[in-house]
Amino acid sequence: MTQVWFYHLERTPLKAALPDLLDKTLQKGWRAYVLGEGEALADLDQHLWAWREETFLAHGLESEPHAERQPVLLGASGERANAAEVLFSVSAMNLPDLSVYQRCLILFEGQDEAHLSWARAQWKTLKAASADLAYWKQNDNGRWERM
Repeated sequence: MTQVWFYHLERTPLKAALPDLLDKTLQKGWRAYVLGEGEALADLDQHLWAWREETFLAHGLESEPHAERQPVLLGASGERANAAEVLFSVSAMNLPDLSVYQRCLILFEGQDEAHLSWARAQWKTLKAASADLAYWKQNDNGRWERM
């Protein structure tokens, strides 16, 4: 059963939290698919190239050639051309079939009321379907804690 983890971003913006989580995913030998919308994905694409001065996260957009080769693929279709084991949902949009993933991370910023409401609705829907859920929140030191 797919684990679905909700990450409530209150202290750290998405652009700061996502690269760390993607890096941990890649360290486990998993591929990732980042599900998002248009301009947000283009912005994340540019950000991941310059994430750290000494390194970058190898990735690509699903609309580009060789999408299947990418360890991290950014897209809006949910088709996971790279056979990703982990889905990162970063926009308030319909989730694809989660059964093909080992894990799904739903990242939502607490200051965005629409995204927060969407995440709450996803929690209720998935809970009613008896999904394996976890809620993660940052402590005062910025470390993630499972609630």
